[in-house]
Amino acid sequence: MLVRDGMSKLVLTMGPAHTLREAARLMSARRVGAAVVTDPEHPGVGILTERDILDSIGAGQDPDTEMAAAHRTGDVVFASPDWSLERAAAIMVKAGFRHLIVLDGSEVTGLLSMRDIVRCWSDEARTAQAGRAAARA
Repeated sequence: MLVRDGMSKLVLTMGPAHTLREAARLMSARRVGAAVVTDPEHPGVGILTERDILDSIGAGQDPDTEMAAAHRTGDVVFASPDWSLERAAAIMVKAGFRHLIVLDGSEVTGLLSMRDIVRCWSDEARTAQAGRAAARA
C-alpha cells in the first residue's frame, strides 16, 4: 500500500500569524493532529502539531499571544505519494515524529499520520483475514 492510499487529502493550512489557540481550535474542529503553516516570509512550508502546542502551553506560554510561526517545524521531512507506507512509517519512527507532509512535485497534496498508517494496516489485516476465512469455507 502506498502513501497516496492512506494520506488525508484535505489538509488544514494556516498562516504564520495564527495564534496557538486559533490553531488548536481549527485542528480540533477538523479532528486533525497537524496543520501546514505557510509563510510568505520563509520559503517552503512548515508543520504545526498538537505536540508543538502542548510544549508551548507546558512551558507556560500564552496560547493567545504565541504565533504558529514561532512554533512550527520548518525542517520538514516530506513524503512522496509513491512511497510505501512501510517506508513512511520507518522514517517517522526513526526521526521521532507522527506526521509527514506529502508533496507531489512542489505541491502539498496530503498529510500522512501514524494513525492513517495504522488504519490502513488494520484494514489490510481484516481484508486478509476475511479472505482466509472465505477460502476455508
